Amino acid sequence: RGLVGKVGEPAQDPDVGANSLRGYQLSPNRYFTLKLKENPDGKKQAELVLEKPLDREKQSSHHLILTAVDGGDSVRTGTAQIKITVTDANDNPPVFTEEIYKVSLKENLPNGSLVLQVKATDEDEGSYGKITYYFSNIPQSSRHLFSLDSGNGIITTKGFVDFEEANNYIMGVEARDGGGLTDHCKVHIEILDENDNTPEMTLTSVYSPVPEDSVPGTVIALMKARDRDDGGNGEVTCRIQDNLPFKIISSSNNYYKLLTDMPIELCSPTSKVLVLLRVANIHLVAYSKDYNI
Repeated sequence: RGLVGKVGEPAQDPDVGANSLRGYQLSPNRYFTLKLKENPDGKKQAELVLEKPLDREKQSSHHLILTAVDGGDSVRTGTAQIKITVTDANDNPPVFTEEIYKVSLKENLPNGSLVLQVKATDEDEGSYGKITYYFSNIPQSSRHLFSLDSGNGIITTKGFVDFEEANNYIMGVEARDGGGLTDHCKVHIEILDENDNTPEMTLTSVYSPVPEDSVPGTVIALMKARDRDDGGNGEVTCRIQDNLPFKIISSSNNYYKLLTDMPIELCSPTSKVLVLLRVANIHLVAYSKDYNI
């Protein structure tokens, strides 16, 4: 409760005695009351008193009618319009539309690609309702990859996003209004794998030369095949050229054995074995390498 102020100058009534000004009345409302005060000259002054807090976001102005009443048998009145404008206070913090924003993003996108937009609202007006966005609690590695527009909350890429380096990023974003009130949210970015890596093959051991009388199933070489892509993009198969007395089998995860498949007849000092690795999905990426056995 508090005094708002005097309601203008005291009402004037040229009558005297019982017919002079007796008091004031205020139109019904939930927030304001009148307090009568008598000045040293005997004139009655009306003061407006605030009885409960105002909320600009619910009602930005109030219109009241002040009525002055005299004391005559035939009561006469005079009225005045009172308009009260409620100024804004920074009593509302910004609020994000989501606590956690999630998005899936393909790797290898060009710089400046849209990731997502975070959005906060503030019921205050003017500078108190103006929101600025900042990264908060963000790893340094993410700062090199993502950019945040402080004015509109749009996050874009500014570096090379590689699934094989990291397949997800979590960062915080702060919304701050002109009065210093804040809200926070989390951004979770999942990186989707693209078939952008060629299979690699490593020859771990070779048993050479191969005796001519080697029985079928003799191990000739051990190899490891690897593709850095994920899921189906990273599955590899291994095969050799046709019409050779060898076969290739998978011995364990990503490891292969080159075996004799039939008796070997010595025809030349070496036999050339072509090992072809390919990604076993709809987009075939081939890698080949020759070994002399």
